[in-house]
Amino acid sequence: MGIRGEVRGRWERARTWGAANPWAVDAGIALLVQAAMTMPFVVPRGPELEPATWAAYGLTTLTVLPLAWRRRAPLAVLLAVLAASALYKLALEGPGQPLPYTGLVCVYTIALLSPTWKRLATAGLLLVAVPVSVWLNTQSARELTFSLFVFGAAYVFGRLQDARQRAHLVEAERAAARERARIAREMHDILSHAVSLMIVQAEAGPVAVRAAPERAEAAFEAISETGREAMTQLRQMLGVLREGGEDGAPRAPQPDLGGIPGLVERVRAGGLTVGYTTEGGVRALPATTGASVYRIVQEALTNVVKHARARTVDVRLAHTDGVLRVTVTDDGRGPQGGSGGHGLTGIRERAAAHGGTVTAGPGPGGRGFEVRVLLPVPSTAEAGT
Repeated sequence: MGIRGEVRGRWERARTWGAANPWAVDAGIALLVQAAMTMPFVVPRGPELEPATWAAYGLTTLTVLPLAWRRRAPLAVLLAVLAASALYKLALEGPGQPLPYTGLVCVYTIALLSPTWKRLATAGLLLVAVPVSVWLNTQSARELTFSLFVFGAAYVFGRLQDARQRAHLVEAERAAARERARIAREMHDILSHAVSLMIVQAEAGPVAVRAAPERAEAAFEAISETGREAMTQLRQMLGVLREGGEDGAPRAPQPDLGGIPGLVERVRAGGLTVGYTTEGGVRALPATTGASVYRIVQEALTNVVKHARARTVDVRLAHTDGVLRVTVTDDGRGPQGGSGGHGLTGIRERAAAHGGTVTAGPGPGGRGFEVRVLLPVPSTAEAGT
């Protein structure tokens, strides 16, 4: 698997380099074709054949040179190649080639890069040029069939590569859309949670100043801590975006289950009584799953702070039979209070990304509101791989 990944990585780097240096790629292709067309000139010829001449070799090279411009004007390059090949056949008695290399490269390029009308023009041109070339050479049906086949194959390969590139582009656009949605969810979770807590704590501050100054100090410290935490996560996210997602860089802030107690403490500092319990132990989870669980709990608590008018909320994590159950229950206004915004939508999207499900509704006895999330999780051994 490691070797395969390394080969794939090298191939991707070569493709990226080729896309950034098309002239170098075209020059390399021209040199490769020139090397192939040189073979008949260096292989000893039979005594009954005319010896190969430098003039014939020079004209052969002349048919290869236009390939350096194959991307800019592929149809014009094909016409130049056909003209040089016809001159070679009519004016000189040089060694023949086992394959029409230059013509095949031109047809492949036209099929890959050119619009429909140029491809149709190329097909019409070849339907004339190929029979004429065969008539000037062997006048055999076998050569005609073979020539039409290889040119048709070059065209098909070009169209297949075009389809492959289009599919790759569509997938890249989809990946970009998924990444934008992911970043939007992260920004929503970070800012919504932090701002909601700061508002609650700031509103409680003036009351605490009059009634219990020591509580006011704690409220202001909680506001400061919440703001610093939000700024730290935003800096991490913006730093990753500036780095352009290079290999090895974290894609975004990645909190995990270990961060939930601190999250609970920050919410508790705002005056809400928050309980946190775990069942079955807090086991190792893949990084993406752990981050999603943290964000789910964060968003559920943010909804309670913003909408529920609750006094207590209970957060429960339970590991049983390869399933992680996340339950957040409050004693607030219940479902009529509404979750607001994209909170529950974001929770459902995060759970669905891991094959999980979300149910939300009245809490036990019809009081308050409860969010229940079920996530399939791998075993400890699988999570560590």
